[in-house]
Amino acid sequence: MRLLLVGAGASFSIKDVEDGFLRALREMPQHEVKYYALEPRIDLARAWLHKLWRARGKAPDERPSWPDAIYRASIEAFEMALRFEVDWVLVISGMYFHPDVLEMMRRARLRTSVLLTESPYEDEAQSRLAALVDVVWTTERSSAERLGAGYLRHAYDPLRHSTNLPIDLDVPAHDVVFVGTGFEERIEQLAAVDWTGIDLGLYGNWSLLGSRHKLRNYVRGGPVSNDMAVHLYRRARIGLNLYRTSQTYDRGVVHVAGAQSLNPRAYELAACGVFQVSEYRAESAETFGESIPTFVPEHLEDILRAYLQDSPARRYAARRAKEAVTPHTFAARAAQLVADLDAYEDRPIAKGA
Repeated sequence: MRLLLVGAGASFSIKDVEDGFLRALREMPQHEVKYYALEPRIDLARAWLHKLWRARGKAPDERPSWPDAIYRASIEAFEMALRFEVDWVLVISGMYFHPDVLEMMRRARLRTSVLLTESPYEDEAQSRLAALVDVVWTTERSSAERLGAGYLRHAYDPLRHSTNLPIDLDVPAHDVVFVGTGFEERIEQLAAVDWTGIDLGLYGNWSLLGSRHKLRNYVRGGPVSNDMAVHLYRRARIGLNLYRTSQTYDRGVVHVAGAQSLNPRAYELAACGVFQVSEYRAESAETFGESIPTFVPEHLEDILRAYLQDSPARRYAARRAKEAVTPHTFAARAAQLVADLDAYEDRPIAKGA
């Protein structure tokens, strides 16, 4: 099978999903994988379109927009798919891939697929994307039926998320670390804790915090690379796993309930041998049992303080979580993905026929 993998268009967070599937698929010798790096093309497309706009006199009605940029960044994937006569186009996430390009691929009778990574928060937009492809998966099982999608769990990369790699001792070591975006519900949860005597390290985008908010004292850095996140995890005594409910990043937004699936952070912390305290998700209990303590917001501080004082309990739970996560690699997910595409091969092309 010859595949064209289209990247997610992000430089962190879901970039791990892109990297994980790209490596796993390339390690399957029976398949040939071409790679379309979307993220750098977006930056180049925006710069080129603005340069062209300035050269043409800066007409207000011709000022390039975000959809213009992602179209220009996406369109060469169509050319690449045709040039290499791929059997399948696989789009990771699709958040920054222009839907018109998928439509053109369909007209050209190319088989297309997309792995949706933003469920359940972006299901309305993702449903429109799902309608344009032949095969679709989501990483949130509660959204699968709604999207007409298969379910493909998140995963970890053993080459990156491991206890066997050297630890960077120059990276700060915190009692509790959280790497992620500061959605308003996360701010409320963390602000309810008295952090006196606890070294909390927050990394990521926390721009919703007011200038005098008490959590400002614990923001130690902005968005970090996925490799840096691994070092922060491995240096911490507790990795905190918070799930989002905000549909978008702002104050006073719509919140989405009912999600069941693990996020990438849960797999990565476990694979790195880091003890974690997590919000409840049904899949967490099913996968890890009691090796990952879960909390309700009013008891977060009590749980953290108890485990910070109990190193043997942390080490034991971390070992059990690492054992439980062992099968959940990108290689396993890639094998499932390819099997799903193989199963589709004998079916007639339903769209664009």
